[in-house]
Amino acid sequence: MTGSTPRRYGSDFLTEMFRNPLDAGYAEAAKRRAERGPDSVPRRAAGRLARFVVLVATGFLLVVAYHQTIAAQPESSRVRAGLVTDVRNRQHEADQLQQQADRLRDDVARQRDAALAAAGNDAGQMSRLELATGTSKVRGPGAVVRLADANPETDPVTGKPSVKKSGIVLDRDLQDVTNELWHDGAEAIAINGERLTATSTIRKAGSTILVDFRPISSPYQVAAIGPTDLDKRFGASRTGQRFHAYISAYGMQLSVDRQDELTLAAAPDPQLHYAEPVPSDSPSAPPSRSGTSPVPSSPGGR
Repeated sequence: MTGSTPRRYGSDFLTEMFRNPLDAGYAEAAKRRAERGPDSVPRRAAGRLARFVVLVATGFLLVVAYHQTIAAQPESSRVRAGLVTDVRNRQHEADQLQQQADRLRDDVARQRDAALAAAGNDAGQMSRLELATGTSKVRGPGAVVRLADANPETDPVTGKPSVKKSGIVLDRDLQDVTNELWHDGAEAIAINGERLTATSTIRKAGSTILVDFRPISSPYQVAAIGPTDLDKRFGASRTGQRFHAYISAYGMQLSVDRQDELTLAAAPDPQLHYAEPVPSDSPSAPPSRSGTSPVPSSPGGR
């Protein structure tokens, strides 16, 4: 607050406001309108026609945009359906080729065992090595762990069914389950029919989980051959208890069932890699006196 006195208006100013309430511009416009007189009928008709044309054009554009939007939806659905059909056909072809490869692998194994037996070699040792590497079909008791995403809920905004991210099975979930089964005594494991080996990978590409670069989808079935109480071992483990907690917390679906007999297909033949010398610009060291290659010494620890 300052000490200045409030501004006061004189009586002449208030009298002028009540005498001439309209601004000079308004008064001038009213004067011109009065001099021009009322609008003629053609002018009023032209104005109405212009407004009608604008409204019709706007409505036409809205109708065209609506029809284009509606027409694009069936086209998108048709393209998506075509892609899904193509993927399923390719998957069916891949499954047939895999079955043919399995039959040929069995034929090769029988002929190899016969040749080893005829030569007096131990064919059983080869079978044990194949079992350890996962390159042979195996049968035996075990357990099946089934994982599935949570049931979809209706989105209150879009009205479409959707699954919360917390209820989706991730690649690390399958990694945890398989690692726990190995720890509990499993001898062979397959996820959705894909046999795991020492070099298998379980990873995620976008929203798809890949097992050895082959896509799999929910529900996920982890079949393991091992001890007859493998299901109880998994259920009593910390991993099993954690996944049971996911059921109530996130709605994830989980079941562990004992199986008297399981059959797991063989894994594809591993790709062999051969060691090669590393190219170096420096001259190679002379051979040692013992005839073996020199081994570089380490200056210290790790």
